Amino acid sequence: MPHKYLLKEFEDFARTGPEASAMMQRISQRIHLHISRYNWVGFYLVDKNDSSTLLLGPHAGSFTPNPKISFNDGLCGWAASLRRTLVADNVAQEPRYIQASDLVKSQISVPVLVNGSVMAVFNVESYFLAAFKADVECNFVENCARLVASCMPKTTAQQAAFAHV
Repeated sequence: MPHKYLLKEFEDFARTGPEASAMMQRISQRIHLHISRYNWVGFYLVDKNDSSTLLLGPHAGSFTPNPKISFNDGLCGWAASLRRTLVADNVAQEPRYIQASDLVKSQISVPVLVNGSVMAVFNVESYFLAAFKADVECNFVENCARLVASCMPKTTAQQAAFAHV
């Protein structure tokens, strides 16, 4: 499995002190390239003008994602609202799922938290049912979100500046 090798690569990259956007782009592209059942990989960032809205950020994938999601909508919004990981083994059975592609069968959404505040949501979608059921899958995606958080500003003033980027 490429998970441990990718995570090691991301950890090494994080030690170089990259901007959060560079970290998100690298994670999105490398995962999409190396884990074939992860068909869309990307981040939604908290909107600087409306803290209850997520805007599409760095991503890679085989379909066009939703550009904007409210904290009240979709699995990404719900993950942000609850501040916890949400996994849908079968999106057809999940009423909160917002369809971007009729090929998607499962999804995981992980909030990116800095000092308890949601800064973004890491979202991965798959054309396979229950793609994120195994602990190794869930832990991998959560660890990627933590690495992105480590590259984000830590103080309130820095976070406000990040939101305006």
